[in-house]
Amino acid sequence: MTASWRPPRGRVVCVGETMAALAPDPSGPLADADRLSLSVAGAESNVAMYLADHGIPAAWVSALGDDPLGTRVRAAVAAAGVDVTHVRTDPDRPTGLMLKNPSPAGTRVHYYRTGSAASALGPGLLEHEVMRTAALVHFTGITPALSASCRALVTRALAVPAAERPCAISFDVNHRAPLWPDGTAPDVLRDLAGRADVVFVGLDEAQDLWGAHLTAAAVRELLPAPRVVVVKDGSREATAFTASGAATVPAPRVAVVEPVGAGDAFAAGFLAGLVRGEPVGRSLRLGHLTAASALSVTGDHGPLPPRSAIDRLLALTDEEWKGVRP
Repeated sequence: MTASWRPPRGRVVCVGETMAALAPDPSGPLADADRLSLSVAGAESNVAMYLADHGIPAAWVSALGDDPLGTRVRAAVAAAGVDVTHVRTDPDRPTGLMLKNPSPAGTRVHYYRTGSAASALGPGLLEHEVMRTAALVHFTGITPALSASCRALVTRALAVPAAERPCAISFDVNHRAPLWPDGTAPDVLRDLAGRADVVFVGLDEAQDLWGAHLTAAAVRELLPAPRVVVVKDGSREATAFTASGAATVPAPRVAVVEPVGAGDAFAAGFLAGLVRGEPVGRSLRLGHLTAASALSVTGDHGPLPPRSAIDRLLALTDEEWKGVRP
C-alpha cells in the first residue's frame, strides 16, 4: 500500500438493488395522501448515475422484475448515461418497491422488497464478464442485508485478498437498520468494510454500529486494512485516511431540500476524483460538491454544476473553500 494508490482507470461497476419509490404528492403523511409520485431509488444506481455525470464510464448490475416498475427503473438509470445492459430481467420475481412516509419527525421508509428480483442475486454474478473486466466494483452494506445469496455475493467478492483481485472494490457501509432485524449488522458490516480497498462510512452510523465514543480517527483504527477510509461527519466535514495520513475537508454550506441520496452522491464524487488521479483533498471536495447537488433537490439525483464551475471550486485555496456555497 502506497500513498499514491488509486483504482485503475476504466469502467466502474455498481452492484445492488434499485426499487420503484412512491411518495405522497404533495409531501405529507402517507395515510392522508390522495396522490403518490413515482420515482426510482437505489444507492448503487445513484452512485453510477453521478459517476456518469462526472464522465466516468459506469455500469449498474442488478435484476428487475418483468413488470412496468422494472421498465421504469431501467429507463431512468439508462437515461443518466449508465450502462444497464447487464441488468437481468427476472420473469418470476417482482421489482422491489418502497413507500416514503414523511412526518414532522422525519421520513420513514416502508420496504416491499422481500423476494424481489434483486434479492436473488448471488455469487455466480462474479463470473460475468462485466464484473471480471471492471476497474472498480462498488458495493454497499444494503446488499448483504437483502438475502443469504446477496450476502454470499458480497462476501465472496471481498474474500479475495486485495493484492490478488482483478479489480479494486469500494464499499459504502450504508447501514439500514430495518434491514438487519437479527442484530448481525455490526459484525457483518465491519468485516466486509475491513476487506475493501475504499470504504465510506458516516461518523453517526459508525457510532451506532460500533460505539458511541468513536471519532473519525478511531473508525480508521477499527478499519486498518483498507487503502482509503472516508469518514463523513454530516454537514461538517469529511476525512479521508490513507497511507500518507489524514486529509479533512469541511463541507460547503448548502440549503438542504432533501438529504436522501447525498451519501451516494458524495461517494460518486470522491471515487470520480480518485479514478482520475486527483489528490485526496480535491477528491473530498468533489465528493462534497456532488453531495450538494443531491441535497438541493427532492429526488436522489440532482444536476451537477458546469464542469468549469467545478474546476474553479476545486482550485480554491483552503481558506477560500471555507466560504463556498455551491
